[in-house]
Amino acid sequence: MTAPGIRAEAPAEDSDDLDVEEALALVREAKDDSTGPGSGSAARGGQRHERHQATPWSHAREIAARAARSGGRRAPVSVSLADALGLVLATPLDALTDLPSFDTSAMDGWAVAGPGPWEVRDEGVLAGHAQPGPLTDGEAVRIATGARIPADTTAVLRTEHGRTDTQGRLHATREVSHGQDIRPRGQECRNGDQLLPVGTLVTPAVLGLAAAAGYDTVTAVPRPRVEVLVLGDELLTEGLPHDGLIRDALGPMLPSWLRAMGAEVTAVRRLGDDARALRKALTSSGADLVVTTGGTAAGPVDHVHPTLERIGAELLVDGVKVRPGHPMLLARTKENQHLVGLPGNPLAAVSGLLTLAEPLLRTLAARPAPEPYTLPLGEAVQGHPYDTRLVPVVLRGDRAVPLHYNGPAMLRGIAAADALAVVPPGGARQGQETELLDLPWAAAGIGVCFT
Repeated sequence: MTAPGIRAEAPAEDSDDLDVEEALALVREAKDDSTGPGSGSAARGGQRHERHQATPWSHAREIAARAARSGGRRAPVSVSLADALGLVLATPLDALTDLPSFDTSAMDGWAVAGPGPWEVRDEGVLAGHAQPGPLTDGEAVRIATGARIPADTTAVLRTEHGRTDTQGRLHATREVSHGQDIRPRGQECRNGDQLLPVGTLVTPAVLGLAAAAGYDTVTAVPRPRVEVLVLGDELLTEGLPHDGLIRDALGPMLPSWLRAMGAEVTAVRRLGDDARALRKALTSSGADLVVTTGGTAAGPVDHVHPTLERIGAELLVDGVKVRPGHPMLLARTKENQHLVGLPGNPLAAVSGLLTLAEPLLRTLAARPAPEPYTLPLGEAVQGHPYDTRLVPVVLRGDRAVPLHYNGPAMLRGIAAADALAVVPPGGARQGQETELLDLPWAAAGIGVCFT
């Protein structure tokens, strides 16, 4: 029996139908290929770029990462520990104190001096209190975990390893060794020791270590700033679709997805199909990355390409050999600003996010690239004749099981998915090892932040 949402078959019509934007992009490609030398859009500096040719999927990702490196990163910033999760350290984390900063008890019990049995003091020693008075041989004092060790203490006797007799004297129920259950000053580190190097991803454990070492802030690479421009007159922001209008799925989805990829989303703006508004938005934006939705093909209201040409942008990727999402693009709009143009269909836009936006944002944030991994497919996946396919999958044990509803306009499959399988041209057979792209939240990563 097939689990709910799992593909039982891979019919051709479920995988190879072109969406409108992809079809228009192919028309554009054919048109551009037919032009002679010296034709085409003007690139930055008045140069003519070569005729349009879609970029292989893996190469497109490399170009996006390289573009981020060539543009340079913003200066490091000082960030409070509360806001540092998911950032990357721009300076080493050096200890500001010894850890622990005094000899401390590792357990609840008694601090004892010399061999037992011991006379027990009336008062105890608690964590956070000043240095207690020293012990003399044959003396013990109740002590809490984390409390300062009295001078001349031999060991800490755990509560479960001691008993008192009728005279109130303390006896050990097992052998006591010198220094037992005492954390000596500087056991973990000494003042000035390097705890973590530059480039460390700030995880919850890193935050704890930084706090313990005396930090209130850390110096980190700032989050890339992203502005989202939602294009299309046909989009509704509420209610049911009607009269040829459809609900906008990307406006609600993209900001959270971009935050989960480590970005700071500075604005989400709805521009409709207005070339003048698009041009004004691009030329006035101060974001590190502008993400547009729709309008990347060659239709009558697809204004992204003409607008990029008018503002002198440099096209770095103009179409990718991937399905869905063929008509995605990457451009350098300013010296330290890029634009990722996503197709308007929802799953095609997700493909563009993971192909172009993710490597660019990751590089800008100095975050480490995820280690590539593969899993065998739970069943065969039909491929595109010459393009890579990105197919939503769920992970079941040691298998990646393809999901239904993986057409360019569909979100039902990706909403249930753990990852996207990178299916090579021609398809993949059942059991074939296939590269996977994790979704940010599926791996419970620290970058997941929907607020």
